Amino acid sequence: MNKPSSQSSSSHYSHRLATVDDLPAIVAIYNSTITSRQVTADIEPVTVASRLSWFNEHSADKRPIWVAEDAGLIMGWLSYSNFHARAAYAHTAEISIYLTQEARGKGLGAYLLAEAIEFAPTMAVHTLVGLIFGHNEPSLKLFARFGFEQWACMPGVATLDGVERDLVLVGKRVA
Repeated sequence: MNKPSSQSSSSHYSHRLATVDDLPAIVAIYNSTITSRQVTADIEPVTVASRLSWFNEHSADKRPIWVAEDAGLIMGWLSYSNFHARAAYAHTAEISIYLTQEARGKGLGAYLLAEAIEFAPTMAVHTLVGLIFGHNEPSLKLFARFGFEQWACMPGVATLDGVERDLVLVGKRVA
């Protein structure tokens, strides 16, 4: 099992803990998903400055952010975030995966998700959840492939360009 500060690789991908120097690349990848209206509820690009506090809320030992690299280029990232602030939810983490356009559909998301599932118990996380738009079929299929089940559907809770969208909560016990 990899420690969060060590590098891990599978195939030609690897991941490592993100540093604040990676934040511009993390933000650029995140912003690249906004116009699709399929991945995030943000409708305008975010700035590095606006994401600094989010970045600092993560820690290597409890809620890391990883960047995924291919030939030294950051191609995506994964974050573990608190599912809820109340103490009883401390063993549940929300995971988010964002990839560059070039990396989508090429196995990087599967690599990151597999690594996230394997690593979660080392942080005393026994449950992983994902919040995915109901129309984001590639992400729903990816998570289902790794044994995540739909635990909730919140119909019409997001409005993107005048279209109401469902939010699906998927979950998996990992320990």
